[in-house]
Amino acid sequence: MLFVVLMPIISCGQSVKNDNAKNTNGIVFIENSWIEALHQAQLQNKYIFVDAYATWCGPCTLLKNTTFRDKKVAEFYNQNFINLSMDMERGEGPDLANQWGITAYPTLIVFDSNGKPVFGTMGYMGAKDLLKFGKQALSKTAN
Repeated sequence: MLFVVLMPIISCGQSVKNDNAKNTNGIVFIENSWIEALHQAQLQNKYIFVDAYATWCGPCTLLKNTTFRDKKVAEFYNQNFINLSMDMERGEGPDLANQWGITAYPTLIVFDSNGKPVFGTMGYMGAKDLLKFGKQALSKTAN
């Protein structure tokens, strides 16, 4: 009888462990929800890192498949930011692109927890440069 009770607990533990293992494969992003990112940033008192992309953008895909999967980059961004991946041509993306003045992809922007821009850049960058970008953003305050 005790074995039957423990089985679901062990299974649940395994499931959680596997989910966490997936999260170490790159930056963990909230997908296409600016409101959720703002909410999480306020709850956790963190800046928001936004990957503003378009599905047809080659450098955007390269960022997702290489830089964002780098172990050091993922650890740094997952620890220090609420990360948002935003398709700027769908849902709330076009309105945000207009509001933020985005003219090229990828655009990477860091916002404070109130949604004020702190730091940004355009174009592809490798792991070392993205780490430098994140550290510079953390040293700034919104205007």
